[in-house]
Amino acid sequence: MALCSDRNISIHLGDILLRNPLVLASGVMGTSPTLLERIALAGAGAVTAKSCGPSPREGHPNPVMVAWEHGLLNAIGLTNPGAAEEVNLLIETKRLLKPLQVPVFASIFAGTEDEFGRVASLVAEGEPDLIEVNISCPNVHDDFGLPFAADAKSAAGVTRSVKAAVPGIPIAVKLAPNVPDIGRIARSVVDAGADVLTAINTMPGMVIDVNAAQPVLHNRTGGISGPALKPIALRCVAEIAKHVDVPIIGTGGVLTGQDAVAMLMAGATAVGVGSAFWYRGADAFKLINEELKAYMQVNGIHAVKDLVGRAL
Repeated sequence: MALCSDRNISIHLGDILLRNPLVLASGVMGTSPTLLERIALAGAGAVTAKSCGPSPREGHPNPVMVAWEHGLLNAIGLTNPGAAEEVNLLIETKRLLKPLQVPVFASIFAGTEDEFGRVASLVAEGEPDLIEVNISCPNVHDDFGLPFAADAKSAAGVTRSVKAAVPGIPIAVKLAPNVPDIGRIARSVVDAGADVLTAINTMPGMVIDVNAAQPVLHNRTGGISGPALKPIALRCVAEIAKHVDVPIIGTGGVLTGQDAVAMLMAGATAVGVGSAFWYRGADAFKLINEELKAYMQVNGIHAVKDLVGRAL
């Protein structure tokens, strides 16, 4: 079936215009400007660089990723070149993507509330269109302790620190799924100044090699992504949407256009895409966009924004 040309899949993430709702999730393609350019050329509406911190970090030893029956498990360990070098990478990425009109999002992590502000201030020199504040990585507990996303007060404290450091740049706070009340935490960070929410980060898990009698990953545990995460992400997005009125980047297990539709219907404004590259290859963004348009055509929907929250 030929797709109708009048299907409008562009969206606004606050004041940021995206040509389509698909956002490259942080960590999938690292920080390389040329790799991020390839993703933009492949059809992404926006790209997010891998999280960077106050100093370079090697991450965990291999093995750091394993595919299992229902998804992927990774414990990369926040490998990054450090915020100072990230500025140069962001500047180059912005240069490459400007002709494509694809926004560039940075992502940051840190060990304290004040440090989050300092990292954000430094990264802002690269002029990203948005800074995603990663308070929820599940793979570095031994290094940083309990994630800030686990506590409403701590999550709000980080948000205020970053917001004060970069008043001219919108911020998205990335939330964790494994909390008792994600709606309450969402409300706390929005009250503290978050412009956007990213939901969700990966879910902690473990895969054991029964023949070796030990976990597969060197870090023992890692973050679950892929199809197994999708029902959890949908529930979290829907819960958040009941508590706040800011754009949500719904992330977790989106492999197809129908997965993207479900995420939008749960209340997301935009849709994060990551593990789809493992399952569908380099054409993942193109395929998901085509399937999204096909769904809209069959169901008589002319603008993707009309899908947002339809299932609530």
